[in-house]
Amino acid sequence: MKKAIATAAICGLSIGGAAGAFGHLAWPLLPKSDVLRSIPEHPVWTEVEWPFAMDEWGRGKAFRCAAAHCGREVNLYIRAKIGFCNCTTGVSDDDELHRLSDFRLMGDKPVALGSGHPINVRWMKGRSRAYTTGDRSHSAALAIAFNDRCDAVVATVVTAHDRANVIEPSAIAFLNGDKIIQWATVTLGL
Repeated sequence: MKKAIATAAICGLSIGGAAGAFGHLAWPLLPKSDVLRSIPEHPVWTEVEWPFAMDEWGRGKAFRCAAAHCGREVNLYIRAKIGFCNCTTGVSDDDELHRLSDFRLMGDKPVALGSGHPINVRWMKGRSRAYTTGDRSHSAALAIAFNDRCDAVVATVVTAHDRANVIEPSAIAFLNGDKIIQWATVTLGL
């Protein structure tokens, strides 16, 4: 009886191991899902003119990733909000992110798609949160804010992607790039 149980256990492990190995080896051959297919592998961000009227925060910088590079057109708007961040905790929760966000750049009545989460832009910490918009030309948006002491940098990403989380890794990578870090260093007086 013990021998039969041991034999069954060994056979089960062998079959399970073979199935696991097959799954691991076959993974690259499986077709990508629509979500994976729409994640931009090599986004190209081009600076464009700031398209919004002057307000209390001044003009920022605007960048576009064309559909050829990002699956669908993506617009990223970024600007500094000097002295407007919570100096003690930074952008550590969704309430602070909400307070800092440029919702009017997202279109009509953005609705959060869940809780935000922490992000890092080099040495600066912050948060990102996905939204859906009522704007017909865009269906998803990201509010991203990060800070250095009391100064915040706020990025708004609007896209026709049906899920903002698809473009988020590319947007965060761009924000971590030398061009944005140099701009932030000069703008924040670091």
